Amino acid sequence: MSAKEIIQVLEQEKAAALMESLYGRAQAEENKKRYQAMVDGYVQTFGDGDIKLFSSPGRTEISGNHTDHNHGKVLAGSINLDCVGAAAKNDSRQIRIVSETYNQDFTIDLDQLEVSPKAAGTIDLVKGMLKGFESFGYQIGGFNAYLTSNVISAAGVSSSAAFEMLICSMINTFYNEGKLDAVAYAHIGKYAENHYWNKASGLLDQMACAVGGLITIDFANPAEPAVEKIDFDFGSQDHSLIIVQTGKGHADLSADYSSVPNEMKKVADYFGKEVLAEITEDMVIENFQAVREYAGDRSVLRALHFFEENKRVEAMVAALKADDFHAFLDGITASGNSSWKWLQNCYTNASVQEQGITTTLALTEMFIAGKKRGACRVHGGGFAGVIMAMLPNDLVDEYITYIEKAVGEGSAYRMSIRPYGAICVSEMI
Repeated sequence: MSAKEIIQVLEQEKAAALMESLYGRAQAEENKKRYQAMVDGYVQTFGDGDIKLFSSPGRTEISGNHTDHNHGKVLAGSINLDCVGAAAKNDSRQIRIVSETYNQDFTIDLDQLEVSPKAAGTIDLVKGMLKGFESFGYQIGGFNAYLTSNVISAAGVSSSAAFEMLICSMINTFYNEGKLDAVAYAHIGKYAENHYWNKASGLLDQMACAVGGLITIDFANPAEPAVEKIDFDFGSQDHSLIIVQTGKGHADLSADYSSVPNEMKKVADYFGKEVLAEITEDMVIENFQAVREYAGDRSVLRALHFFEENKRVEAMVAALKADDFHAFLDGITASGNSSWKWLQNCYTNASVQEQGITTTLALTEMFIAGKKRGACRVHGGGFAGVIMAMLPNDLVDEYITYIEKAVGEGSAYRMSIRPYGAICVSEMI
């Protein structure tokens, strides 16, 4: 469609319904205007053409904290913050991407996809995805794209994966007849991060952004994880997801992050296995003293967290299927307690007086106890950064005022679960 046609279509009832589904009733109008502004930005940058609109959401981890790397289970959801783009094929061997949000403008030659010496940055990431498409036997070609994103950076909601899945959706639509599924998208994103960013990432972030809605993932076979979309109307529960940035830690957290999978794998190694998914909790308990001596006490605690967290994911999925939202919230609380006490990823021992996550969790737990509604937990990797709270909508404004007074203005973000992952919006309106 031409720019004028897209602007007209965005004013129609079908587009309005999709905007409400993606962003919620309160934010539908402002996001319609956001798309219209993005189309204007495309035309000013590239001129008019056969333009298509795309959207890819950020994601939230709801349960399954630090389980994927030991081939465990996760419950995750796509959120109503997204990376969106207006794009069109350009009949060349070049891709030009302009990002309004990050003030970027770069061009990639499809015949020059070598990784740079630094192996970092957006250009390398896009090169990696293009190379991933080729490596997995798919087609690539030239296009122009004008992007904008409101997915919060450094907040554990996967702004990079949202961008990756957006680009995958464009290439799939333009050059592969839409035949790639979410699993293929995720593997391409993983390939790009592994080979062009030197980042040993898994598939969790990409899968949650690509599939959309609430999903559970079993990583027992990490090459082909079992993904199930949970048919649950989150919006009907009148709750919002709040992400709170508790402040960036000043310590180098690389060793803390690495210690979690390594210590879990140390317990598995006692039994001659590589990851915890290959053993059972009973095996650890039956050999408890010997495992403690071999792997260390914190390793054992982290292993127990892994096994119990897997059970929690299963229980929370069952609760959602049974429409038992209270049991689901209880699972969030239990997951948070386990992360704090057993997994021990809420602060770093390298700087014990710096505990943004635990102090913010303490205040949030006090708020929830006083209201007798809601749940909270650490969000993402932990050690510093972000917590999540699930609260009834009538408490959200009060909570945000309360927590921002303590943590800092602009630190809390209200979100909701959206039903769609990475999509070509034009095909749905």
